[in-house]
Amino acid sequence: MLAIVRSPILLWAGFVVAHLWLGMLALYAPGQPIGDVTTVYKFWIVDYAFEGYGWVGIDTVWVYPILAIVPMIAAAALGPDLYASTWLSLVMLANAIVFAVILTMGRRFGVSHAGWWWLGFLVALGPVALGRIDSITVPLALLGMLLVVTRPMLGGVLLTIAAWTKAWPAALVAAAIITLRDRGRVVVGAAATTAIVLVVTLALGAGANVFSFITQQTGRGLQIESVIATPWMWDATLGAGHSRVYYDTAILTFQLRGDGVQGVAAVATPLLALAALLLLALGVLATRRGRTTGEVLPPLVLALTLAMIIFNKVGSPQFATWLAVPIVFGLLTAASGAGRSFRVPAVFGVGIAALTQSFYPYLYHELLGVPKLAMVVMLTGRNLLYVVLFVWAVVALIAVARRPSANALGDVDVSALDWMHARR
Repeated sequence: MLAIVRSPILLWAGFVVAHLWLGMLALYAPGQPIGDVTTVYKFWIVDYAFEGYGWVGIDTVWVYPILAIVPMIAAAALGPDLYASTWLSLVMLANAIVFAVILTMGRRFGVSHAGWWWLGFLVALGPVALGRIDSITVPLALLGMLLVVTRPMLGGVLLTIAAWTKAWPAALVAAAIITLRDRGRVVVGAAATTAIVLVVTLALGAGANVFSFITQQTGRGLQIESVIATPWMWDATLGAGHSRVYYDTAILTFQLRGDGVQGVAAVATPLLALAALLLLALGVLATRRGRTTGEVLPPLVLALTLAMIIFNKVGSPQFATWLAVPIVFGLLTAASGAGRSFRVPAVFGVGIAALTQSFYPYLYHELLGVPKLAMVVMLTGRNLLYVVLFVWAVVALIAVARRPSANALGDVDVSALDWMHARR
């Protein structure tokens, strides 16, 4: 039975079935699951840039880092009528490349659960897993994390490309730099990639617009799905009259108005920055106390990823896709014998994904206007799981930082299969 589960043929069959199912939902399910692709992305490229009105991020300010435009342009390769199908094919191709790497590493350690977990996670999350720019960023970041330990420069390049597509993987670059012995190569890869991006975009005339994704985010309000918006969603649901949901036509998202909302939105970004700095400081402390990369990096990356979700005033449902990066990385690290078990994050990750699909996209309309109680309960449950998993990651990181080094304990090297110590 175990041999069948580990069969590459069965795993690849599962990959194809999962992506065909999600692709069908994205194209035909209610709630416009792929609406951002077919309306917003397509408009920016086909109806705006191709018609001569200018390029977002170059001729105008933009909400995304500049490399996000690349897959959006690529999706137009077969014409505007096939824009959505081409996008889904690009995502499937990117995921296939990463899936092949996951299976290769899994075979090295005699396991297949990381690959099966990712497929289950994608299906539990639903079509939003394929229908946003995050569906390009996640495979890039995941591949970067899987390679950065043994190929730090290449990993640094991939993680930086991901960060110039959507900003959150920048924290993963920082985590790799403080935990890897070959951090200099990560820095070189990240710096060279950033330099190339800036030179090319500035040569194209972007000017200050290349950094506009930073300034465009600062003016955003409190999005209804964000973790920190949960109290105001309950206020809007119970009819106290102090909070309400509205549609922001500039950002194209549903946000909240109410007592204290603006103040919370204003402090969210500083809180996020502070949380990230504290977590990185814990990573530095653990590394300086002699803990191995395999012990420090997985919980650090998980904690950073969750901090960027929990303290974020945006909180879009596709943010759940980010969890695939630290959890798959943690599962494979544990399988190598280098790190602690990641079964708890794996279970919580699937739960978060399933609860996200319970209200988005099919029943998302029930969170608008006067939100329906059942949907707010599901949203709250999802947000609580985020917080609980964040606590687990922080506790795990603190436990690693507090332990004395392996040498002080007289321990031997953790495993002959420890990929965290090989070829570094």
